Amino acid sequence: MREMSFYGTALPGIELEAYAGKLIVIEGPDGVGRSTHIALLRAWLESQGHAVLDTGMSRSVLAGRGIKEAKQGHTLGGLTMQLFYATDFADRLENEMLPALRAGFVVLTDRYIYSSIARAVVRGADAGWIRAIYGIALVPDAIFYLRIRSAEELGPRVLQAGRRFDYWESGMDLHNAGDYYESFVGYQKLMLREFDRMSGEYGFRVVDASRPVRRVASDLRRAVGRLVDEVETTNAVELTSHSTAERKSQNSVSGRAPQAGEQTLSRGETKGTG
Repeated sequence: MREMSFYGTALPGIELEAYAGKLIVIEGPDGVGRSTHIALLRAWLESQGHAVLDTGMSRSVLAGRGIKEAKQGHTLGGLTMQLFYATDFADRLENEMLPALRAGFVVLTDRYIYSSIARAVVRGADAGWIRAIYGIALVPDAIFYLRIRSAEELGPRVLQAGRRFDYWESGMDLHNAGDYYESFVGYQKLMLREFDRMSGEYGFRVVDASRPVRRVASDLRRAVGRLVDEVETTNAVELTSHSTAERKSQNSVSGRAPQAGEQTLSRGETKGTG
């Protein structure tokens, strides 16, 4: 079990209780392969018998649809959009992530607060203000930053995946270049710079995502497997401690101590080994 820890002040009404699950974040720029690795991790974890929730930006019931519609119309100002994304995050945190963590799920999230912070700063938001907004965020158990060696590598990946350059992911709203490709590369360079700045601040585990997918996936499986094993070991120790305390309590009530060579079956029942 792990005690809840937040970057700032938790949402009002949140019960600050320990949780049994693991919150694992996959971060990185657009086109780096986050969704692919989330899908691979989920399939692997579920094959190992773990309950998994995966989530990501703009998926909340409260704000997800509204964000998508706002992005299609290009009508909202920068400040309003940042608050819209923060609302989406708060809703998912309170109603999806925290309940799943309390239930012992492994929560995989495709981006967390770090992409939102980087996007806001690149668009001119005050760095202190946007970090304060996301002070409601639970500190994850691990943050894996899929780092690409250059922004130029990302363009071909987007096209190979059969996607087009998105208006917002290309930073077209910043008006820094004439066409989508140039704008995409320039915007992603700014995003990479912000991610690198945050790496030490937030304790990113940097993963070289310029390598083939299978090698990156193998590294992620090993790292996530160790995190999940920590949960199982901790829970086993806590269960053993609880059982030991319960046996002592039962023996105290019965007025006798366990005899040598006896095994405890359940709630103080004993059986000789002979």
